[in-house]
Amino acid sequence: MYFEKRDLMLIAGIILVMIGLTPFMAPVYAMIIGILLYFGIKVYVGRKRRMIEQDVGEGVCMECGFTIVDKKCPNCDVENK
Repeated sequence: MYFEKRDLMLIAGIILVMIGLTPFMAPVYAMIIGILLYFGIKVYVGRKRRMIEQDVGEGVCMECGFTIVDKKCPNCDVENK
């Protein structure tokens, strides 16, 4: 996992959640929940990004929307022949 610019918004949101939890529980427990939320969201986004990269492959055809395989569109190249 690496740090991105939008992680600042995630950290700010989690800090606000931790502040909101402090009246109901000890600050230590709120901090633990915040840390778990941060890493849980990072793992979820990483897996989702990896899954999207696998589905897209080399790219997407601009005409039909199929995924490009071996620098050719399986749908458009069959129609052109």
